[in-house]
Amino acid sequence: MAFVVTENCIKCKFTDCVDVCPVDCFHEGPNFLVIDPDECIDCTLCEPECPANAIFAEDEVPEGQENFIALNAELSKNWPIITNVQDALPDADEWNGKEGKLELLEK
Repeated sequence: MAFVVTENCIKCKFTDCVDVCPVDCFHEGPNFLVIDPDECIDCTLCEPECPANAIFAEDEVPEGQENFIALNAELSKNWPIITNVQDALPDADEWNGKEGKLELLEK
């Protein structure tokens, strides 16, 4: 079972989670991070580090966000690995907690 990045990461892209990942399973897109389910070792280190509370165990993904399981798997195949903490997006705090951001995901 892997961990999954969900909707609240969109337009925030906090990278605190990347710093604690022992296997470099995070991949970076323009305004979102994803976890490669084939690389994730379920260490649980990333989940509490996410300021947006956007990371969940695959079997605990909030109702209505199950599509992010497949989305993480799909996008991790094409996006580059991210291993270093970076600044969040400039208006991340304004987007943190807003719903309905899927249509804003830049692939």
